[in-house]
This record gives sequence, structure tokens and C-alpha cells, in this order.
Amino acid sequence: MKTLFIHGREDIRLEDVPTPEPGPGEVRLRIAYVGVCGSDLHYYFNGANGAFVVEEPMAPGHEVSGVVDFDPSGKLDPGTPVTVHPATFGDPIPGIEDKRHLFPGGSYLGSASTHPHTQGGMSEFLIVKDFMVRPLPEGMDLRVAALAEPLGVALHGINVAGGVEGKKVVVSGSGPIGLLAAAAAVAKGAAEVVSTDVLAGPLDRAHQLGARPVRVGGAGGAGSAGDAGSADAQGGAGEELPRGHFDVALECSGIPAAVSATIEAVRPAGVHAQIGMMGAGPQPIALATLIAKEIQLRGCFRFNTEIDEAIELLAARPEIADVVVTHVFRGDSADSAVEAFTTARDSDASGKVLVDMRG
Repeated sequence: MKTLFIHGREDIRLEDVPTPEPGPGEVRLRIAYVGVCGSDLHYYFNGANGAFVVEEPMAPGHEVSGVVDFDPSGKLDPGTPVTVHPATFGDPIPGIEDKRHLFPGGSYLGSASTHPHTQGGMSEFLIVKDFMVRPLPEGMDLRVAALAEPLGVALHGINVAGGVEGKKVVVSGSGPIGLLAAAAAVAKGAAEVVSTDVLAGPLDRAHQLGARPVRVGGAGGAGSAGDAGSADAQGGAGEELPRGHFDVALECSGIPAAVSATIEAVRPAGVHAQIGMMGAGPQPIALATLIAKEIQLRGCFRFNTEIDEAIELLAARPEIADVVVTHVFRGDSADSAVEAFTTARDSDASGKVLVDMRG
């Protein structure tokens, strides 16, 4: 089978490897689409995602859709359309048995956090545990289904925030996760949804999803790709968010200046859900304001079971994918994969970039 392997910094190769056979409790999938995530970009452009360094050839990709190729148990017929919950779970922690995604010792598709590395979906075939497989509703397009994992991340943030129905919501950063958070907030009945970014392209996409776009300044605003840039580069100071206006902030950029800006924008006793991952070590954010207003700062890590809710939402509103998915590249060459990663890094021009592993 053909597989795209990252060997190190800016080194990705299409290689022929034996097609694996599933064992007991496993299913072999024929992969259709794989979404390019921020972690995939780190692995390709840096050879590492934070502390997790690529030390052996690793296939990236944890946002996948495809069809069942072979289920040894016979429970799933060949050709069944599916997506995948990309996690396995480690040892339970007493008191949080319902939060499996926080158990230590688990794994995630396309990750160098384990040794050997956990191979991801940028391959013709992929072996997964049977409990990871999610059959799709009848008629769901596999392109749409590839958004289930990142939409699960967005929905988890909303759930951690305590819900958004009837609330005024600001979504900070309008990259793919921010776009899906905005779309989910609209679908779940938020009274107001404002999306911010420093770039015009992401804000246009947020507007198409039903949010009111606000272009904030680069020095204190939310970039969609983890890099706010400069105010001059992004067209000046931009617009300021109203102070103390929002019940809930869904912060998706992970940029300290944007975190501080959304803290300022949340009302007293409001909720700030931090969905965007931040760098290791101390971060310069407006904690004094958070304390003085008794704002609840809630961390959000990946998701638990929300991928099932994401599938339901995508089945009801497949048009979300028409806005969020902006590019599809073939996965049958290393050059095409490089183009996909390079395009995904241009957050003004691109939303979610998919790689079609069928060629």
C-alpha cells in the first residue's frame, strides 16, 4: 500500500509498505480523506510537535474518513462508510472515570508521543481498534465526514464552557477549529456569535457560517494559525471587542494577546474556554482582569465523546463543509502532500485542507 511518511523536518516521502492484516478487535479501513491539522504542520515543518519529535517514519493525520475494507469479526460490512475517533485511552484516574480523554498513557493517530509512533491516516489502508470506528449516517459525503474530529474538538469546548444556548459568544481565531466552533455555536442556539481574526479570508468564512466577523488588530488579536502577525501587516489596529459583553469566550488561537483580549471581552462571572493550545511555560495573559471579574478559565483538551455529536451535526448541516473545506489535494505523491501542507499554513487563503488518499 502507498503511505505518506514524515521522516523529519520538511521531509515527507510516499512509500510502498505491506498492507497490514487486522487482528482480533481491529478493523482495516480504506482511507478516503485526511484533514491537515496544526499538529501535522508542526510535524512536517519542524520535525516535532512540541516535545514530541519524529524519531522514525510516521504517517500523519488523525482527521479521517473512509470505508471498511475488512472486519475480521464480520460486524461491519466491506464498503461501510466510516469516520474514526482517533484516540485510545490509558489508565483510569479515580474521580474522573467519565473523562477518558484525560487518562494518561493513551495514544492518538498520527502522533510521535508514543514509541513506536502511532501511525496516522495518510495511507491507503489503516488499522484501528473496532471501538474507534464510527459508521456514518446514510448518504453522508466522506468529504463532510472528515470534519467530524475537528468539530468534536469545537463541541467539546462548548460543552466544557457549559453550553451556549441563549448566550452571547465570542470565538477568538477563525481557523478551522474557530470556524467549526462558530458554526456549532450558531447551530446550538447562541443568541449572538462574534468571530475574530486578523485576516480577511477566515472572517469571510466565519460570516458565511452565521457569525458576525470582527477584524481585530494584529498586536492584540486572534490569528487563525497561531501567529497574530503585526498590526501593520494586517491592515492597522483593527476593531476592539466590547468590554464585558460576552457570556462565553471560545478561544481557538492560543495566542497570549488574543487570550487577554477575550478575557477583557467576557462579562463578570462569565466563562473563558481555552480551546487553542498554548506554548509550554509561562504565558503573558491578563490574569488580574480574570480574577477581578471572577471569570472562569476552563481548559479544553481534544474531546471525549463529542465526535458522535459532531457526526449528527454534520448530517443535519452538511453545508458547513462547503465553507470550512477550501482545498483538496491528491495523496498519491510527496509533491502533492507538500503542496497540501504549504497551503494549510496559509490561513488567509485556506480553511480546512484535505488530502484524498484515493489518488
